[in-house]
Amino acid sequence: MHFPQFFAPSDWLVATGGPRYLQLRKHLLRAIKSGEMEPEAPLPPERDIALMTGLSRVTVRKAIGALVEDGVIVQRRGSGSFVAGSGPKVEQSLSGLTSFTQDMASRGMKVKSRWIERGLFLPTTKEIEILGVSPDSNVARLARIRSADGIPLAIERASLPIDILPNPLLVEASLYEILRQNGNLPVRADQRISATNLNAKDADFLGVEEGVAGLKIERTSYLSSGKVVELTQSIYRGDKYDFVAQLQLS
Repeated sequence: MHFPQFFAPSDWLVATGGPRYLQLRKHLLRAIKSGEMEPEAPLPPERDIALMTGLSRVTVRKAIGALVEDGVIVQRRGSGSFVAGSGPKVEQSLSGLTSFTQDMASRGMKVKSRWIERGLFLPTTKEIEILGVSPDSNVARLARIRSADGIPLAIERASLPIDILPNPLLVEASLYEILRQNGNLPVRADQRISATNLNAKDADFLGVEEGVAGLKIERTSYLSSGKVVELTQSIYRGDKYDFVAQLQLS
């Protein structure tokens, strides 16, 4: 694509066309949907787009930010902005209690984890409250970046009582497989999903720009006795992950 010609304002920017950032957004979106801008194609830096269009960098940033929120453009830390890939998002059903490893393996995807934290620690106030442990006891903590087919999809942070997981170093791939082996596999869970914008640390872990949209998942899992097995707090990439629920009319 010849960017100076594509961004020439005489071809798409009109005085009666509404806010300038919306006109630029519409111009980019039209090119992406038509295939003129191919999946994974890089965009010029914001300063260059501003020079080619005659718009301010604030206006350009606002237009691109709107497309990032729509999932049409992705921003990668240290690399810039790109047209989103054409591949489908990963979908996870909300109707069953499964692990990340199980989810990805069922799709034939290769799972990889990078550990951020793994060991025994003094509990936080929240861990004391939810896990039902004493302040002077330890909890097992597991924090890792979960990837599928080489793409980082989620940051998973799990806390468990030490009578459920005495040695967190035993977990190498699937936590649920270890819990299955020691008879502590959860049978039900309460899960809360909310929207979030990734902070600088989590964005760096997932290879995206700070502030992009993500999904925050907090899950508390239980044994059949009602004992809490784990507290998991995860951050998923909004541009790569969808949660799907099947509903029936009661």
